[in-house]
Amino acid sequence: MSIKLKFIASLAALSLVLGACGKTEENTNKPKEEKKEQTAEKKEVEEKAEVKYADVFKEAVTELEKAKEGKEVDFDKVSQIYQSNLQELVKKRDAEFEDTIDEKITAALAAGKDGSMDKVVVKQIFDKLMQKVFYTTMKHEFTEITENWGNTEKVNEELAETKEFYAILKSTVEKRDAAYGTSMVSAIDGGFNEIETAIKNNDQLAFNLGKQVVDKTLMKTFYLATGALPNGYASKAAAEAGKDAALAKVEQAEGWAFFQSIYSYLNGHAADEAALIEKSFNLETDVKTIDPIAVNQAFVRGFAKIAIDEYKESKETIGEDKGVITGIEGALFIDIIGEDIKSLIGEAEYKTLNEKAQKYVDTAKAKDKAAAEAQVDELISTLTTIVEKAK
Repeated sequence: MSIKLKFIASLAALSLVLGACGKTEENTNKPKEEKKEQTAEKKEVEEKAEVKYADVFKEAVTELEKAKEGKEVDFDKVSQIYQSNLQELVKKRDAEFEDTIDEKITAALAAGKDGSMDKVVVKQIFDKLMQKVFYTTMKHEFTEITENWGNTEKVNEELAETKEFYAILKSTVEKRDAAYGTSMVSAIDGGFNEIETAIKNNDQLAFNLGKQVVDKTLMKTFYLATGALPNGYASKAAAEAGKDAALAKVEQAEGWAFFQSIYSYLNGHAADEAALIEKSFNLETDVKTIDPIAVNQAFVRGFAKIAIDEYKESKETIGEDKGVITGIEGALFIDIIGEDIKSLIGEAEYKTLNEKAQKYVDTAKAKDKAAAEAQVDELISTLTTIVEKAK
């Protein structure tokens, strides 16, 4: 068996260990731990404040990066860094969001050490799955802010921690901005600024709106990295499949690992689309069969369906803060696939859709139920058309 074929076979075998690559359904919206347990966790984290996640993560990734240069990787060193500094955080998020990231990272590092998985693939899996943990930890910190609202000192501490975890992810956002000409770093900065102002003014609705901007812009980052055209990993893997099977497999693995950050959210609203995307990135799938157009369209349908669900919920809660929050979520999900929508319905129609989405948020804030119901029905109708066009 050639080296490349042996390499590809080993990836397929390890994908079974990784647990069908993404079929675990964690709930990113409703953490399962009781508040009491979260308080105990926070105490433990504070006691271990000397752990600088950014520094130890960078140290581990730097060691794994040696694989790209054809150098030996000290997997014992990486495992020691992980077990001593990162594993506890990973396990906490696994428990909170019903996930199995620790199992996947541990399996990948073991496979890298014994040679059953290509070392470059291991680096990508470790890197991107840890990014998911930092992302879900930001979500955890936002929950802590909500629970401690009114205690300004505590809330500001939680916000500072949220920003520290975002700082680790910022380079990923910057790469997508450079690749697509987007301004997601600025959008996230704006979201954090809105949160800071909301805390000063004791405005919890403004906090929730700012939080949604940060969260959904990070989701957009993960989408652009995986399924967007032309620079997502579905496109990259497909382009390499006929030229360099080993590199294509690395890019497929990178796409899978990035996809884990948004899999459960997508799966909760658009299970068929999530399954198609997961299957495409699954390491058991022949990389030559990846269809980047099909993956992209599945993402477009999926995010459009999420927006529809957000608007339906908003319609039911007009007059409450929830109606405004879900209204802006709908608008943000439209933004995630904005360039795709332009290609489906035209730039002028997309501009109109955006204007209607913003107008609806304003109407929801004004608690004008009659006007809001008419506006939201128009938005849902347009999004339903987008779902059909993306088939």
